[in-house]
Amino acid sequence: MPIAGVAHLPFLFWDGRKDSLWAQALGPLESPVEHGGDRAQYANVIARHYRREYQRVFGPLPQLQSREAATKVFVNIGKAIAAYERTIQPAPSRFDRFAAEWKRTGAIPKDILDGQELAGLALFQGKANCTQCHNGPLLTNGEFHNTGVPARKGMPEDRGRFTAIAAVKSDEFNCRSRWSDADPRECRELDFLAPAAAANERAYKVPSLRDVAGRAPYMHAGQFATLREVLDHYNRAPAAPGGHTELKPLGLTADELGQLEAFLHTLSGGVSATAALPRRRR
Repeated sequence: MPIAGVAHLPFLFWDGRKDSLWAQALGPLESPVEHGGDRAQYANVIARHYRREYQRVFGPLPQLQSREAATKVFVNIGKAIAAYERTIQPAPSRFDRFAAEWKRTGAIPKDILDGQELAGLALFQGKANCTQCHNGPLLTNGEFHNTGVPARKGMPEDRGRFTAIAAVKSDEFNCRSRWSDADPRECRELDFLAPAAAANERAYKVPSLRDVAGRAPYMHAGQFATLREVLDHYNRAPAAPGGHTELKPLGLTADELGQLEAFLHTLSGGVSATAALPRRRR
């Protein structure tokens, strides 16, 4: 999942098991397959090496003699990381320049996208049906869909959104937890989470397509090495794990797949740091 623009999205990780940037930032720190530390260890690192910086932002460092005190410092680490992540935004791409010029003049610009890329844009909006999920400024609807992506061999069973709904509701760091800074009224997404159902089985978050050409491998476990493999999967709509997929064959030709891939490359612009955004402080 890309970090640029992530402050605008309500649920984090591929399965949406976290509902804030600061809660998401804490997960890898304690994960045995990532950083593999514990909150007392991190709190002591802060006390030894970053006491002054911590106290400048969060006030006096507590005495680290209990899990409660260590957790408070641990949570604030997540909030500091989240504050930085919120400044990371997608930089303008060639497609953004194209869209801005079209809006300014009312005519399709002739010198920003080439013929292949323009044909790919038409497919993206039409026959390929990409905008059903990839829409809005970040080119994602922020929702979760089962697109029949094959399971990765040798990996633990992953049911996607099906199991994540219960996880985020019971998370000790969710929006309504005592560690959250949010007003409870800012946490309405939790109220509208439907119980786990068949539609959530192996459903994963729709990623932003900004800078997608530079983010291989693709899908939630890196199942596809190239953009062309991704496009081929969506075009064929093969049989899916568990027998369920939202995809239907698209019938795109090889030339059309090439045009669509060419358009996706126009969405690359890199990232830029901006002032912190006003919302999603929880």
